[in-house]
Amino acid sequence: MFEIKNAEILSPVGNNEMLIAAVRSGADAVYFGAKDFSARRNAENFGNFELQKAIEYCHIRGVKAYLTLNILIKDEEFPNAVALARDAYNFGIDGVIVQDLGFASVIHKLLPKLPLHASTQMSIHTPAALFLLKEMGFTQVVAAREMSLNDLKELCKTANELDMVVEVFVHGALCMSVSGQCLLSAYLGSRSGNRGLCAGPCRLPFKAENGTGYDLSLRDLSLVEHIRELYDIGVRSFKIEGRMKRPEYVAAATKACKEALYNGVIDYELSKTLQNVFSRSGFTSGYLQDKLGRDMFGIRTKDDVVSADKAFPVLHEIYRNERQAVAVDLKFTAKAEQETELTLTDGENTVSVKGSVPDFAQNKAADEESVLKNLNKFGGTPYYLNNSEIILDAGLFLRAGELNELRRNAVELLSAKRGKCKRSSVDIIFGNDKPAQITHAPLRLCVRLENADQIPDDLSAVSAVILPLENDFPKIDGVKCIAEIPRGIISEQAIINRLEKFRQNGVDTALCGNLSALKIAKDCGFKVMADTGLNVYNSYSAKQVANMGCVAAVLSNEMLLTDATSLSSPIYKGIVSYGNIPLMLFKNCPIKNGKSCSECDKNGVLTDRKGIEFPVRCRMGYSELLNSVPVWLADKQIKNIDFQILYFTNETPNRVTEVIRAYKNQSEPDCKYTRGLFFRGVI
Repeated sequence: MFEIKNAEILSPVGNNEMLIAAVRSGADAVYFGAKDFSARRNAENFGNFELQKAIEYCHIRGVKAYLTLNILIKDEEFPNAVALARDAYNFGIDGVIVQDLGFASVIHKLLPKLPLHASTQMSIHTPAALFLLKEMGFTQVVAAREMSLNDLKELCKTANELDMVVEVFVHGALCMSVSGQCLLSAYLGSRSGNRGLCAGPCRLPFKAENGTGYDLSLRDLSLVEHIRELYDIGVRSFKIEGRMKRPEYVAAATKACKEALYNGVIDYELSKTLQNVFSRSGFTSGYLQDKLGRDMFGIRTKDDVVSADKAFPVLHEIYRNERQAVAVDLKFTAKAEQETELTLTDGENTVSVKGSVPDFAQNKAADEESVLKNLNKFGGTPYYLNNSEIILDAGLFLRAGELNELRRNAVELLSAKRGKCKRSSVDIIFGNDKPAQITHAPLRLCVRLENADQIPDDLSAVSAVILPLENDFPKIDGVKCIAEIPRGIISEQAIINRLEKFRQNGVDTALCGNLSALKIAKDCGFKVMADTGLNVYNSYSAKQVANMGCVAAVLSNEMLLTDATSLSSPIYKGIVSYGNIPLMLFKNCPIKNGKSCSECDKNGVLTDRKGIEFPVRCRMGYSELLNSVPVWLADKQIKNIDFQILYFTNETPNRVTEVIRAYKNQSEPDCKYTRGLFFRGVI
């Protein structure tokens, strides 16, 4: 017999009907957002009163409730975000899902007993990151969706050693970009995925040469058939995506995942219905099986919509009735000249109610069988009878109506007790404990180069040169050199090997775009800087990366310039003020939809529906989509920033020299350009 221990089917909830559908269909836990600070701000979500009632509803039925607080948070938003976390804690929330490093550090300090879950927006895809998360107080981590079974096996092994839970998405929509590393929606329309308002532009036509025509649109993920495999390697939380989908979808996905975990198989008709209710040309399990490529891509077709319309009516039956999932023991006592008493217990909570003194029977006396038959009418409640004890004096008359009323009253009391928060309330006050701002150095100019050919002859205006770890560079004298670790890591050992090669060339500092890179570089003895991939978006995240050992931080590309300049940081802070900004990070390169790696000159492009070309470049097993035009801020006065990075990718050596000169002289733009998000921001 296959025994399942400490595992949960984790279902999405966007409104009250979805909550009912998830719980009644077998969810062991649900996750939902409040009105603010959630990565699905377009879902209905819950106000404070609704939030409390939702948590009570779950706990009565033995289901855990997690709150999503998984967006990047502005400095001025911290008091309200912390207040929301406090209220959720006082309501009894079982955990909060967080992306922002600064927010995580603040609420762990203020609410140390509140379980922290690392959002998939943190881009956790190798084991090294877990050590830093553990130090920050995280107990559960949502793995990046791009991981293979072998990758997850290694992650679970380390997580187990650190007593952390690994959570994996097993069904639902699949983002093309690694979550937390996508700026496409923000740059194209100021709707930020990191702020909870992604517009989904990747579902529009983006064409690779000889590709599908929709080369940023992946099919929906479904790992339902692989849930047992995932359990075997140590995954303990099986997550379903879909807080903005319909309750019928949640019901079908929850039931299918539940059957797959506990029975090993799912009913054929349910499996078919699950695909009909929502898919994009079917499902994919490509990342898990390490089978990437064209077969993973798909769009929502008219046939998909028609199939869903037919499936919805059938699925109502899954969650029409209350699910009886909570076992109770019953004890009933009826003695002559004493009030009757009914006691219910779930093993942790016990309630008792008393009735009237029974009369002696004139005709037929009550017996144990008839009493139990009346008391065991738990239909329409979350409870079912486990054990019973009936203590009954002979010759008594017991009214069926009174027995039913005793049961109803006991159930009501038990539910109230189960739904009540078991922890003591706290009334924390968020103080303005921003880090002290260091004295700003004169504005420094750093250049990030793609290859050795771009190294300028004259580096007199440059304070530092940033060199991608994957490319070979000669030793550069007279200027500080910094190794840039890619945001996507295929092999931690490969990063270690490349860092050693850079060390031999005199490089002692690494620019780190994810937590694993930070841990690896520190362990290799490098000084570390936080890159944009770590999403330093507020004063508190700057303080947190400083606590992790960073000597400087490149701030998020989604910040307003005014917010960046006013951000208080205990370490040097900088911005990327020039360059074709990386908008997406891929493990599944879209250029391969039309040509193989051997046919690619590493200068692939995707063309959108307006004919605009977006370059794609490879980086140590991952690839990135670059913006079509560079950011240009040379002509803008920049104050209260310690350094700015000129981010060169496909520029010629002459162009590199021209841009450096332009920034030295604060020149007007001489090309097509964008101001990025520095002046328009995101919503």
